[in-house]
Amino acid sequence: MKRPSSRVRMLLPLFATLALAGCVTAPKPLQGSFAPVQPGDVVRSGASGDLVRWGGRVVKVEPLSDRSCFEIVGVRLGSDGRPLARDQSDGRFIACRAGFYDPEVFLAGREITIIGRTSGFENRKVGDYDYRYPLVDADVIYLWPERKDVDVIIERHPFWW
Repeated sequence: MKRPSSRVRMLLPLFATLALAGCVTAPKPLQGSFAPVQPGDVVRSGASGDLVRWGGRVVKVEPLSDRSCFEIVGVRLGSDGRPLARDQSDGRFIACRAGFYDPEVFLAGREITIIGRTSGFENRKVGDYDYRYPLVDADVIYLWPERKDVDVIIERHPFWW
């Protein structure tokens, strides 16, 4: 019986990883077709009415009498719809949805993805800066499980082991 070459054994894990990465899909509530715009694009164009899937990190949640509004620092989403872990924003936005969403659950810094239609703009202060927020009438508010940091310890053994 012929054994696989070292090149094949080396490339097999790479191909398996790529194949599994291709299978990543968004959770069912986050699937669909959406306008290819980011919050900053909408502010610059002034357009509204687009169906969007945006996400990022919660800044704060404001429960009002008939709805809750989320201020979110937007970041690009991965193919699964989850915000990518990176230190760059695509602009802030405000998403509102009917009902009560508890600020003690939707804590500042938590990752969130929303689906809804852009519906206009609101000016608010960020520090002393006047910021123009795109507004989204949200149909879906998806709170992601917290990411857990994992320490990886690599033990090196002498070559004769």
